[in-house]
Amino acid sequence: MWLNDEDGGKRADLQWADLRGADLQWADLRGADLRGADLQRADLRGADLQRADLQWADLRGADLQRADLDYSCFPLWCGSKGMKVDRRLAAQIAAHFCTLDCDDNDYQDARKAILKFAQTSHRAEDLGLKVAE
Repeated sequence: MWLNDEDGGKRADLQWADLRGADLQWADLRGADLRGADLQRADLRGADLQRADLQWADLRGADLQRADLDYSCFPLWCGSKGMKVDRRLAAQIAAHFCTLDCDDNDYQDARKAILKFAQTSHRAEDLGLKVAE
């Protein structure tokens, strides 16, 4: 109801919630307050964590180690500041960064600096960052 601006709707308050291993595939978490939530090993594949109308999930301080965020709508705003991630997710984010089409020299230098790490992502082949073995 909150997402549809209906009377009686409340923003999902999941601050500090223990959501370890939760199945949240394709969940609509737009605007959810997930600050400090423990989302370790949570399945967030396809989850909607952001939307163009500013109803973004707040993930500040959330623990996303070993969480699966494949195909999710991930928030790129200050609400993702301080998320705790593991190597797998960091490499996945780096891999997506390395696929940007930007001819700026500073970007190119940054891309070169992290490309080897980005190529360790489980999505690197799908993104065209490495050739299949």
